[in-house]
Order: sequence, then structure tokens, then C-alpha cells
Amino acid sequence: MTPETGSTELWKITLGELDEKMGVKIVEESVDRVVATMPVEGNRQSFGLLHGGASLAVGEAVGSWAAVIHASTLGKTAVGVDVSATHHKSAREGLITITATPIHLGGTLTTHEVLITNEAGQRLCTLRITNLLLPRKA
Repeated sequence: MTPETGSTELWKITLGELDEKMGVKIVEESVDRVVATMPVEGNRQSFGLLHGGASLAVGEAVGSWAAVIHASTLGKTAVGVDVSATHHKSAREGLITITATPIHLGGTLTTHEVLITNEAGQRLCTLRITNLLLPRKA
């Protein structure tokens, strides 16, 4: 089995409690990219816009899942050490797509770019997340 096959034999992504509350759905998962969706509805702030914190939470989740997939191919696990985001555009409704792709896949650190787009494909937010790879506990 190689990471390129896209098999989930080495990893298993499961939604956390917050992911479930936010309505996150995993669409695609591989070493090359992880894609998820989330509804804007239920994740808005008091002005009726997608909450920036919701964007950060879902972006960190998807970026971390991507890091865990890479880490699993090395017999390791991943923990987040840095995340930053730039909000480009707001959203009031619809489904957003969250896509994590690798910038750097190392043996100690991974860095992923996470793009959040609306249904028209417009960029709403860009995140960068770095994860530290650690030995898996037995």
C-alpha cells in the first residue's frame, strides 16, 4: 500500500464534536488533498455573516486531517503548532468548500494551505497551518 493509492488503510479521519455541530462533511481525503464542505447556515455571527472563528475552526480541522494523513505514512501523528488566516470575502448563505493542499511535507513538520471558497468558487479565506509530527503512542 502506498500513499498515492488514496487508500484510507493507514489513517481514519473522524469528525470531532465541533465538526459535527458545524455540519462539516468530508468529501475527499488523500495525501495530496483533503476536501470538506460546511453550511454557512448555523455558522454565522450576529451580523448574519459566516463567523471568522468558524472559518478558522474548520480550516484548522481540515489542515490537521491532511497532516495526520501524511504523518500516518511515516508511522507518526500530527499536532498543530501554528495557524494563521486571512479573510478575503464574506458569505451569508450556501455551502462552503474547504480544501487543504500541502506546501511542505517533511518528517518533522508539515505545512498546508487551506482555501475556503463559496459555491461560486470565490475565495473567502486562506489559512496556513503547520503541524509537528510526533511518534505515535502505542
